[in-house]
Amino acid sequence: MRIHVMAGAVADGAGRILVARRPDHVHQGGLWEFPGGKLEPGERPEQGLRRELWEELGIEVEASRPLIRIHHDYCDRRVLLDVHRVEAYAGTPVGREAQPLAWEHPEAMNPTRFPAADRPIINALRLPDRLMITGEDPGQPSAFLSRLERALAGGIRLVQLRAHGLADAAFRSLASDAYVVCERAGARLLLNRDLGAAGQLPRHGVHLTSARLMGLAARPGRVDEIVGASCHDLPQLARAAELGLDYAVLSPVEPTQSHPGAAPLGWEGFARLVDQAALPVYALGGLAPSDCAEVFVRGGQGIAAIRGLWPA
Repeated sequence: MRIHVMAGAVADGAGRILVARRPDHVHQGGLWEFPGGKLEPGERPEQGLRRELWEELGIEVEASRPLIRIHHDYCDRRVLLDVHRVEAYAGTPVGREAQPLAWEHPEAMNPTRFPAADRPIINALRLPDRLMITGEDPGQPSAFLSRLERALAGGIRLVQLRAHGLADAAFRSLASDAYVVCERAGARLLLNRDLGAAGQLPRHGVHLTSARLMGLAARPGRVDEIVGASCHDLPQLARAAELGLDYAVLSPVEPTQSHPGAAPLGWEGFARLVDQAALPVYALGGLAPSDCAEVFVRGGQGIAAIRGLWPA
C-alpha cells in the first residue's frame, strides 16, 4: 500500500527552510524531515498541506506551489512524498507536537541526516527554476561573454556552457572566462563537455548528454559539484536517479528549432514521465520563462532553454 504524504518547504525571509526532527520511536526516527503528514481520504493535496502544517506548526498556508513528487520504496512501506513550496503563510511556526525545529539553508543541509526519500527534495530546493543553455556564438568570445553577463544581470543563476563546435583549446579558454563571469554574479556554471576534455577546468558542475549518461557505471565528477543529464525517456530518467545525479533535463516538450524532427512529449507526456522520476526535472524544448507556472503544475523543477533565455 502506498502512503501519500504531503510536505511543505516553508522558507523564512533569509531563504532558510524549516525542518523538523522525527521522534526516535517512529519509522526513520531521529532523522530530520520537511514538515507534513498523511493525506486523508477525499482531501485535495492543497487541503492536506494546509491541515498538516496547521496541526504541526500552527501556521496558515496562504500560497503554495508544487515543488517535487517522489515515489520511494523503503522495503517495509512505499511512500509518495508530495512536496509543495510554501510561498506565503500567516503565523510563527512552533513545534505543536513537541518536535524539535530548525531553520537551514538548502546548501547547508546534510542529506545523510534526512530519510532517503527526502534527498531529491534538497536538490530541488538548491536548484533555481531556470537553467540557461548558452547559444550563439561561442566562436566570438567577447560578444558571447557580453551576452552571458546580460543574462546573469537578468537573474539567471544556473548556466550550462554548450559549445560543441569549439575545439578543446578554445573551449577551455571560453569556459575559464565564463567561470569568472558566473562567479562574479553568484551563478553556477555547468560544462557540457566530455569529462576528459573538461579536465581540471574551473566549474560548478557538469552536464551529460544522454549517450554519456547511459554509458556510465558510476556518478562522474567531483563530490561537491552539480551533475545533471539530458534525458528523453523513462529509462534515461531512471538511470540518472540511480547514479545519484542532481537533476535531469527532459525534452522535447514542445516542437523546437534545434531538433525539428523530434516528436514532442507534450505536457501530458512530460508530466507522466516526471511523476516516475526520482530527481528534479527541467522541461526543455520550445519553452520560455512564462511556461514555468505550467511546468510547476506538471511536477517539474522549471524550464531549461537556449532561445528562451539566451539574450539576443
